[in-house]
Amino acid sequence: MLIRRDRAMVAVTIMLDIAFHAGRAGTVSAADLAERLGLARRGMEPLLQALSRAELLDSVRGPRGGYRLGRPRRDISVAEIAAVAVGIGAAEPNDGNDGPVGDLQTKVIDGLWDELDQVARIALESLTLDDLIKRAAAKGLRRPSDEPITFAI
Repeated sequence: MLIRRDRAMVAVTIMLDIAFHAGRAGTVSAADLAERLGLARRGMEPLLQALSRAELLDSVRGPRGGYRLGRPRRDISVAEIAAVAVGIGAAEPNDGNDGPVGDLQTKVIDGLWDELDQVARIALESLTLDDLIKRAAAKGLRRPSDEPITFAI
């Protein structure tokens, strides 16, 4: 997980954006999401599909369609999002073809990396989307209102 953090970070950002702008009631279009995050819509689609298959997101069709959270934000851990993004379950297989080889690598570095990965997993499991929304509020970010303000006379 530590080596492939870019994809996981994008997935967490996508989920946070949807939680921030739509929650479970509203939806966020892929186009709006791509514009706010500065990402290519085509590049996000595989992540959106994977998050939907994992039931972290609901995909809503139609003119007011888009994506919304599949569960309450307090029930979605950052570790779960990252696991979906990098395509891993409980453990990431190490086939030995992804880096250096030799005694120092196999006897020292591989074990160290496994320890660091476990520490990261534990930390990410303790964080939820709700925690990230609270962090956004603490940084002064305000969530959009659920309904647009309409002035009628």
